[in-house]
Amino acid sequence: MDVRHLKQYFHINDAFTIKAVDDISFQLHRGEIFGLAGESGSGKSTLARTLLGLYLPTDGEIYYKKYCISDKHIYQQHKKELQKNIQIIFQDSAAALNPRMTVEEIIAEPLIIHHIYSRKAERRAKIHDLLKLVGLDYNFSRCYPTELSGGQRQRVSIARSISLDPALIIADEPVASLDVSIQAQIINLFQTLQREKKFTFLFIAHDLSLLRFLSDRIGVMYRGKMMELAETEEVFSNPLHPYTKSLLSAIPVPDPIYERTKKFLTFDETQLVENACWQESRKEHYVLV
Repeated sequence: MDVRHLKQYFHINDAFTIKAVDDISFQLHRGEIFGLAGESGSGKSTLARTLLGLYLPTDGEIYYKKYCISDKHIYQQHKKELQKNIQIIFQDSAAALNPRMTVEEIIAEPLIIHHIYSRKAERRAKIHDLLKLVGLDYNFSRCYPTELSGGQRQRVSIARSISLDPALIIADEPVASLDVSIQAQIINLFQTLQREKKFTFLFIAHDLSLLRFLSDRIGVMYRGKMMELAETEEVFSNPLHPYTKSLLSAIPVPDPIYERTKKFLTFDETQLVENACWQESRKEHYVLV
């Protein structure tokens, strides 16, 4: 996926416009895990929904393979293919799953819509394999979402997202509402599935230390702009933008003596230039200057 100067503005009234995504450019490479970090309100979820086609961009272009999917007419022409190949995992699993449908019906729904299996027995066998793949017993297929824990519901969401073997999965803070121990299980599950299925993975999170463990590259967003984008270890070993340095300084370290003495870096918003130009300072490392 190639994103070029993407903008997503929401016009509240004649005097006020929210620039949720403001002139962002980046690429998603085939088979990589791309981590997107930033504080609440930085535009991460809006960007994810725009890439998915839920929002029509205000300006800019989004290319998926050879299609300019930001064009409404082109998107409609290839809607079935795009919906099959691009899936999303939402943060709130309770809201993302229909409470009136069983787990089997939830996972079967995309298979039915895209006519993957004509026979019910084949579809049930596929659902059984998917549940096993995400660490759930087939007996869960008869349960409703309200009967499951948060981690189990998120596993059902994951099973539904991989049911069509998509090329790209967008995970919008999928572990934010889970306990720490469950978070670790879900992250390990994501890594295993990504290695097996070879899909491209856009993972959105607040936690930079989590992204360091999971991602090949990391992008840092602030107020709708991409502050920094680089290989994961490069972001941690040599951050260039003051905002990235500020986020890294806030990561807790399991050392009480260090925590008492460490200095937190602050970010001065005057360093954010409205009509900023981008320059390549080194390979695949872009900084707002």
